[in-house]
This record gives sequence, C-alpha cells and structure tokens, in this order.
Amino acid sequence: MITTSEFKTGMTIELDGDLFVIVEFQHVKPGKGAAFVRTKMKNLKTGGVTEKTFRAGEKVERAIMERREMQYMYDSGDDLFVMDTETYEQMTIDRGRLGNDVKYLKENTNISVVFYQEQIVGIELPFFVELAVAETEPGIKGDTASGGSKSATMETGAVVQVPFFINIGDVLRIDTRSGEYIERV
Repeated sequence: MITTSEFKTGMTIELDGDLFVIVEFQHVKPGKGAAFVRTKMKNLKTGGVTEKTFRAGEKVERAIMERREMQYMYDSGDDLFVMDTETYEQMTIDRGRLGNDVKYLKENTNISVVFYQEQIVGIELPFFVELAVAETEPGIKGDTASGGSKSATMETGAVVQVPFFINIGDVLRIDTRSGEYIERV
C-alpha cells in the first residue's frame, strides 16, 4: 500500500479491481478545508483516461509490474506471437489489448512485454522504429525539406506526416511515442 503523497507519473496502481497508470497528478492545499490529490489515470484494460480525486494521505494498492524482453515474431488474425529472448518460449497476445502500438510492430522487433500477476497487460515499444514507406504521393522536383508535409503509409499500416521529398521505398525513423517522422535513414 502507498499513500497519495508517494504518487509519481507513470506509477501503476490497482483501484476497484482495475489497473491504472498515473498520467498526471497534483497536490492541492486549499486555503480552507483538507488537502487532496487530483489525478488523471489511464485504465490499462480499456485505455480510457479518467480523473479521480483522493484525500491527502489516502492509501491505495500499488501494482508491481514485471517487464520481460521479447521479440515480436508475426501475427495471425487477432493474435500476435512473441518469443522470450532468454527462454525462447513463445506466447500470444490479443491484438485488441495493445491499441495503437500494433501499427509500429515489425517482425523481429524487440519489445518489453508488461506482466501483472503473470498476465500480459501490455507492451512497451522502443522509442524509435525504422519503417519503409509503402504508399505516398510522389515527390515533385523543387520540393524542399522545409516546406509542408504529406501523408505516408508505412509498411506496417501506420500513417505518418512526412516532408514532400519522401518517396515510396524510403526507410524512415519514426518516434513511437508521438507517431512523428524523425529522419530518413
């Protein structure tokens, strides 16, 4: 059990049988009345963000998460297959559980799989991935790097805004946290 004074951004807590990651919190000490902690939390099961106010000093259950390094191998319908890089044990993850992270997964990518009580609750992608452009409008002579941008569909299906000079087949470095183009590789 932890108190609200120990809250940190990114901490995982268990509340009403669900797991939540603290996205944002603020200790508030009004001029009148008792102090409280206002939080924004993301539900790990549904992906929804909720706001909750706790009394100062209130105790909640901290969820201890385990992370294992695994390699994404392939997908088959709604199942994604991953392999533990130490034991070579293979596991399946339901595609619906991962949300938008799936669009950055390429075969043989190393990821961290997050477990809670031996159940898979999510994955953590590397901060940057390198993906090839599968579809985009062709570049036109005279387009510059400092101009506007256009949409490009990557080999995994992710859609990213890229500069006009990017063409089909170019390999790009993409930030998985924001979904933004970083550079051409």
